[in-house]
Amino acid sequence: MIYSMTGFGKGLATNNGLSAEVEIKSVNSRFLEIFLKMPSSLSSRELEIRDILRNGIKRGKVNVFIQLKNNGIESDFPIIDEAKVEHFLTELKKIKKKAKLTEKIKLEHFLANREIFSNNNSAFSDDEFKIVVEAIKAAIKDMMSMKKKEGEVLRKDLSVRIKNIQQKVEEIETSYSTEVNVYYSKLKERIASLLQDSNFDADRLKTELALIADKVDITEETVRLKSHLNYFLESLDYSDETGRRLNFLCQELNREANTISSKSLSVSVTHTSVAIKEEIEKIREQIQNIE
Repeated sequence: MIYSMTGFGKGLATNNGLSAEVEIKSVNSRFLEIFLKMPSSLSSRELEIRDILRNGIKRGKVNVFIQLKNNGIESDFPIIDEAKVEHFLTELKKIKKKAKLTEKIKLEHFLANREIFSNNNSAFSDDEFKIVVEAIKAAIKDMMSMKKKEGEVLRKDLSVRIKNIQQKVEEIETSYSTEVNVYYSKLKERIASLLQDSNFDADRLKTELALIADKVDITEETVRLKSHLNYFLESLDYSDETGRRLNFLCQELNREANTISSKSLSVSVTHTSVAIKEEIEKIREQIQNIE
């Protein structure tokens, strides 16, 4: 089973007036990158939160948004410190009297002073943190469900493309076995014609032709190519780092296709090799989105 790296998930957990809402968004990335946006009250739990995310997500650029509410009020929503307000008002009146100012004390004078506001950022107890963990796991599960569905679409597309390549490899083997024999027959006739009036070693000629045949033989390449294609199809059912494995196999497929193209004596084989490489490139683009 393969999973897409692109996904979105949402999780919600509540208990005794405390609620945690988590959103997770994931996009393509070579490695696992986690970006957290959460209330300051969870700062001491950041390492635990990252461990939970790493256990559930393997690859991708992941953005996590955690929102906490206590009886419907956001935990980090600014709270007015009434004692500081009273003290600030008293000091403003003193300044106004001493400086003999007639300007009225206005709301913006208080809003400009951040000291009168405080955040409800008390640390979470273990029981309260369980609510956060529950919401995170629910969001991961929701996102993985979406990634699984997209992964199945990718799997079907890749299977079709691999089978197309397998068919083209069979075409190459068929045309190569026929065309290479024709080529060597014509080559042998031409050499014999050129040397018919001269003394030459027939055994040496056969040896040289055999060496040429060995240099342009693509049997090993087609065998390896078919082996890689079969392993590629098998890997679509693996769940451990499938994206990395398929990316490596793409490199090997492309290597064999290039060798076949460079060795080929047949125009049709060369054209089919080019078609195979085009298909491999499309596969490579697809697997960049696999976890």
